[in-house]
Amino acid sequence: MTTFKSRLRGDLTAAIKERDELRSATLRMVLTAITTEEVSGKSARELSDDEVRKVLAREAKKRREAAEAFDKGGRADRADRERAEGEVLAEYLPRQLTDEELASVVDEAVAEARAQGVEGPRAMGAVMKIVNPKVAGVAEGGRVAAAVKKALAG
Repeated sequence: MTTFKSRLRGDLTAAIKERDELRSATLRMVLTAITTEEVSGKSARELSDDEVRKVLAREAKKRREAAEAFDKGGRADRADRERAEGEVLAEYLPRQLTDEELASVVDEAVAEARAQGVEGPRAMGAVMKIVNPKVAGVAEGGRVAAAVKKALAG
């Protein structure tokens, strides 16, 4: 059985052989982030596939945020590079929920919270507790929170 991390290493080797600079640089950066995560803490350990995916998702989010910052700073060349790295990372992550799919999950959670007698703006925490496990890894926290606020306001 191959681990997710070994798949990344294999893809890095292939990218280097193919002289794919963008892919090899991006995969090197992710593998470094994984190694850093493995040696942080009291003792070194091997990350599980789920933990590796979390590191990947965090790195992809960093790329998106950096691209936005470079756009605002008028550095389109750097923004394009960050987006391209993000696209490489996206290939390894689960497909993100569309806004409609996310709204549907949130609406169900709001109904569930109301059934438990929790309503209005105070329901935010209760609804988030219901939604988060259902969308873990397929919807970013900020998007989820915005969708929940919108559903509770409506």
